[in-house]
Amino acid sequence: MHSELPVAPGTTRMPEHRLVISERGSFIFATCSCGWYSPARRSRELARREGADHIAASGAEPD
Repeated sequence: MHSELPVAPGTTRMPEHRLVISERGSFIFATCSCGWYSPARRSRELARREGADHIAASGAEPD
């Protein structure tokens, strides 16, 4: 029987953090491959900064 669970607890890899800045109408938001997302913003700079803050907080290296 095949199981999707890891052999030992804590052995699964965390998803990589890849940030994408997207536009929907006049709103911009940042999303990460780990499932995190920022609130919709009108400022591209603010969305980018929030995404960079998320990457920094996760300890991942920025792309």
